[in-house]
Amino acid sequence: MESYERLLLNNKAFVQDKLNIREDYFSRMVDEQHPDFLWIGCSDSRVPANEVTGTEPGELFVHRNVANLVIHTDFNMLSVLQYAVDVLGVHHVIVCGHYGCGGIKTALTRKDLGLINKWLRHIKDVYRFHERELVSITDEKQRFDRLVELNVIEQVGHLAEISFVQKAWRKEQRPTLHGWIYDIHTGLLKELIKIEPGEYPDDIYQYRFDEEEM
Repeated sequence: MESYERLLLNNKAFVQDKLNIREDYFSRMVDEQHPDFLWIGCSDSRVPANEVTGTEPGELFVHRNVANLVIHTDFNMLSVLQYAVDVLGVHHVIVCGHYGCGGIKTALTRKDLGLINKWLRHIKDVYRFHERELVSITDEKQRFDRLVELNVIEQVGHLAEISFVQKAWRKEQRPTLHGWIYDIHTGLLKELIKIEPGEYPDDIYQYRFDEEEM
């Protein structure tokens, strides 16, 4: 049996398991979704969003990319974020990084990897912003882990700088922004930062909206 065929067999088992629990498990989700959370996570196959949070289909809206970056010119991420905020009305946006992240580890090197250099450059920027703290950490693993944490914190800050996030704050007092870390050694999640609606970043990033838009 080819390796991909195992996935198709697993799918059939998954369907049967869910139907044994509830006959309308799939039919009740056909028309619409009402997730309360947007998860912006890493593409790493060891961090499956629904499994580590114990959520069912329909509860978690998910976007994943290398090293869980929030880049203001990434129209893929921005489209997912705006749909989640403006259409689905999520109340929480979670950026989740993880220890042992290959993207972060590679960004710490000087390897030339072609196109991905452009993506990892954003992580190098995070390193530069926090270089004084990071170079003071003599243990290599601890420095690596700290950059993983700082990257999450930086990406949550980027969320707070986005105009339609700020507009949702003003109009509906949502979403709350979270920065989490997943420990692949223990399976546990840890919160690093939480930004409540209205906790604006530096003034230069704060938008003012016309009264008729509010």
